[in-house]
Parts: sequence; structure tokens; C-alpha cells
Amino acid sequence: MHSERRACWMVGISRSVFRYQVQPGDDEDLRARLKALAGQYPRYGYKLLHQIAKREELVVNAKRTYRIYREERLQVRTKRRRKLQRQERVPMVLPSRPMERWSMDFQSGQTADGRRFRVLNIVDDYTRECPGQIVDFSITGERMARFLQTLAALPREIIMDNGPEFTSKAMFFWAQEAGIKLRFIDPGKPIQNAFAESFNGRFRDTCLNEHWFTSLADARRTVDAWRQHYNQERPHRALNYRTPTQARLDWEEGCGKAGRCASLENSSSFPLSHSPDDWGFLTL
Repeated sequence: MHSERRACWMVGISRSVFRYQVQPGDDEDLRARLKALAGQYPRYGYKLLHQIAKREELVVNAKRTYRIYREERLQVRTKRRRKLQRQERVPMVLPSRPMERWSMDFQSGQTADGRRFRVLNIVDDYTRECPGQIVDFSITGERMARFLQTLAALPREIIMDNGPEFTSKAMFFWAQEAGIKLRFIDPGKPIQNAFAESFNGRFRDTCLNEHWFTSLADARRTVDAWRQHYNQERPHRALNYRTPTQARLDWEEGCGKAGRCASLENSSSFPLSHSPDDWGFLTL
């Protein structure tokens, strides 16, 4: 015993450290849950899976989640992107509150029998929440105006491209009656509609590419379920891993960007486009 005490003193460690026995951790519940989540959401990386597991009180330390994530080989296979010429970009000015500015854009999908359908995506630029989506074989300006009129609340302005549905008379008259500004991006500049493009990427990756739609009705059910999950359950990195619905509720309770809650991660700059003053929008 004396030699053990002396040996620990000579090497500069305590006897408790010398006698410590590694205790195997109980990771089975977390391991099983991560595998189930990875199977349910195959395009989610470990950071999103960690936030979901943390919300379920299965884990606290992200390093533990990452270790099990690697051991189970749950990594998402990333696609190599074509390198573009680097250009100087001016940060996009973000809205200061929910319902101040929306972005809209179309995407297309296909049913099992080969019929193409379209999806109108709407996203709030502040909370990243999706107020609604239209899924149909054909979506006209009149259909869009009727759908927007049914929503509970409307923004001050909407950003969109120059598609014939957006520039239709039906949308023009609806915007005049509702007192909403329609802002059109420059032709061939989808980066000016950055929030809609970012939402489109997530929607394509985790919904349209992950499901086999047997019919239009099946596509509508699947898209609506995905939207509910995206708004209420999926953590968003730009919102400090809050959900879009939680970000909106936090703002309504007085803890938005300037309140007691954590601020948006990229509130000062969104390096995807130029400021609205430089966009050259056509405003109605």
C-alpha cells in the first residue's frame, strides 16, 4: 500500500485515478432510438437526430450521440456539388418579425402511374414555417388566390419568380384587395428567392425523393404529414435547433430575436443573395 501511494505521488496522480475502473455505459436505448430515427428520416444528420433524442431526454452530450452514430454507420451519403465561381455577395436583409415576408415557389413530383403533379410551397422568411402547400396536377393563378385567401393570416409582402401563375391577373387583383405587395425576382436569378429555394431543397430531399406516391390523394396526405412534421417536430439549425412553430410562439411570447430566448443563428446575415434594395424587384 505504501508503494502504491509513493508511486502515485511520484507520477503526479491521485490514488482514486489509479484505482478507477471504467464503467460500461448503457447506450442500448439511445442506440435503438437513433437507428429507428435514421430509418424514419434517412436524410437527417447526427445533429438533427441528437436534437430529437435530446428532446426525448435520451441524451445530453452531442459527442455521445455522434459516437453511436458513427458506430452504427448511420452517416448520410452526401452528394458532391459542382464548384461554382466564387462571387462577392451582399447579405440578405432578414425580416424582423413573423408574417412580414413570405416566399413562394413551385416544385414538381410524379405519381406511380407516371403523372406529373405540382406543389406550391410557401415559407415564412422569419420563422421558416410553412403556412400551407397546394398539391395538384394543375395550379392556376385563380387557385392560388383562393388558397391564400383561406389562410388565417397573411404577410405584408410575398417574394416569387416571374412564372405565369404568379404574374396572372387573378394574383394581381387578389394582392390589391388584400393590400399585399408582390415582389418579383429578376429573371434567371433564383438565388434572390433564397428562402423558398432552401425550403425546396429540404422538401425534395426528405419528402418527394423518399416516398412512392400511388395517387394524387396519397401525395396530398404525405405532403401534409411532412409539413406538420417540418413545422412542429423538425429542429431547424438557423433557429438554434428550435422548430419553426416554436420560433413563432417564442416571438409571440416576447422572446424572439431581442428577447430572453437565443437569437437566430444567422440573423445578421444570410449569405445567399443581395439586399432587397439591390434586387430590382417589380412591385405591385
